[in-house]
Amino acid sequence: MKMKKVLLTMLTALLVMTGASAQERPKVLGKSHAIWQVEVRNRYLLLPVQEREENANIRVIMAGQQVQSLNVRLAVDKVDYYVPLDIQRFGAKELLLDITFYGDRRFTGAMKDFLCWREMKQGDEFDTANRERFRPKYHHTPVYGWMNDPNGMFYKDGVYHLYYQWNPYGSMWENMTWGHSTSKDLIHWEAQPAAIEADALGTIFSGSCVVDKKNNQVVAFYTSAGSSQTQSMAVSKDNGMTFEKYTGNPVLVSTEEDFRDPKAFWNPEIQKWNLILAVGQEMRIYTSTNLKDWTYESSFGKGYGCHDGVWECPDLIKLQVRGTDKQKWMLICNINPGGPFGGSATQYFIGEFNGRKFTCDHQDTRWMDYGKDHYATVTFDNAPDGRKIALAWMSNWQYANQVPTKQFRSANSVPRDLGLFEYNGETYCSVTPSKELLTLRGKTANKLPQAGEVVVDLKGTTEITLSNALGEQVVMRYDAEKHTFSMDRTRSYTSFSEAFPICTVAPTYGDVQQLRIFIDHCSIEAFDADGKMAMTNLVFPTEPYNQIKVTNKAKVTIYPF
Repeated sequence: MKMKKVLLTMLTALLVMTGASAQERPKVLGKSHAIWQVEVRNRYLLLPVQEREENANIRVIMAGQQVQSLNVRLAVDKVDYYVPLDIQRFGAKELLLDITFYGDRRFTGAMKDFLCWREMKQGDEFDTANRERFRPKYHHTPVYGWMNDPNGMFYKDGVYHLYYQWNPYGSMWENMTWGHSTSKDLIHWEAQPAAIEADALGTIFSGSCVVDKKNNQVVAFYTSAGSSQTQSMAVSKDNGMTFEKYTGNPVLVSTEEDFRDPKAFWNPEIQKWNLILAVGQEMRIYTSTNLKDWTYESSFGKGYGCHDGVWECPDLIKLQVRGTDKQKWMLICNINPGGPFGGSATQYFIGEFNGRKFTCDHQDTRWMDYGKDHYATVTFDNAPDGRKIALAWMSNWQYANQVPTKQFRSANSVPRDLGLFEYNGETYCSVTPSKELLTLRGKTANKLPQAGEVVVDLKGTTEITLSNALGEQVVMRYDAEKHTFSMDRTRSYTSFSEAFPICTVAPTYGDVQQLRIFIDHCSIEAFDADGKMAMTNLVFPTEPYNQIKVTNKAKVTIYPF
């Protein structure tokens, strides 16, 4: 994943560093409070992070006015990694840092002795060299820092835009900002500068973008997470590279505590904009003619699906039913907790939508992906050829902050095209790996690669085992009689979380003839080639899996990426 020179430079070492002079040492004002006058000599102040510590709050003050506030786990006695704070952006020669620590002094010691005071350095460049053995090769990841939900995805003028929940100041959840990446093929992503940052209304939670063709602009909707959750908008005149926030924000408010994740789209059937919003354990639907003034139309959720957690990250799309002339609407609803195997998951509902009210056709709960690491699934606006291309956050809130990486945390799933198919008189969601993934296939190989695709042609019940010399393994099993597929990762590296060891099981809605299995450094995604089953799971083998064994004379074709 490449970085633009205007953002950061790929290096293998920290260069052009200047440390703090004696005059710049912090002034300790109490047991947990210090101020630090910083002379701005370089672009970045490199903040040393120690993940086991509690957050410290840093208020950046210029000429008596606060210009930024961030939370970072400043190092007390060990540096895990550094994160950059851009101090040149404010155009000042000096800045005052007002720093408050929240850790327990009984365990951390005297603040004046903290390692961070000696390790804070200035530099014009920041080291983004990848040192993580579990960083995926072909999945989208942040160059550094924490990432969760994909946000605001759209396609315009040959470019896919992916925004995401990002913490630029550490690899655990905090400081929510819209990070930004672009791609021309859904595979190779280029990091861009942060798109939307916190303001007086709050940090920036999940949302969506629409391509407003009439006005040749891109409009973003997002949740401002302050004392309450409200909905805000911002407009881009340069294809999503920069946004100007609407002066009339917020555009939607509520007395509800969980009120978030706006998904907007143009509905040609009513010649209006629709917006669907997650509110507690229901979805609310709105209409608008101008994207600013929204009219509440209806709610959906009571009596349908799983309600074991908060409903989040909705989407509402119209799809063709495979092999028929019928079309149906699908409402996507992400839920946490409440997934079929604990924690986070994506459920969906099939039905009708008249632009104002969604009516569901079924009473049973249906899951889009039966793995444990598939969440916050949403689709690209304005995707080419009418495609409904989805990405999911490839993690689970039960252990997302504890997975064994540090420079970065979290990746997104491979892109998937969504559709509908019929089985025994019912309509279900189909999930197929996007066609762009075929371009990654190299020449076939006999050895299991760290990153690649394994195609398995089945002849009935089959067991597929990936393993290494340490005895670690992942076992997948297709049961032709029960019409199920399972993935057992209990013998992968699991000690970082009691919630991680699991065997996940999915219905296959009939026979499976071929499996497509995507392997990367920390994940396995398995699909029925016909799209009737999807399963996404993280794995963290101590050594890469390099052996594959199959039963029942199944044919295996291996494509290294």
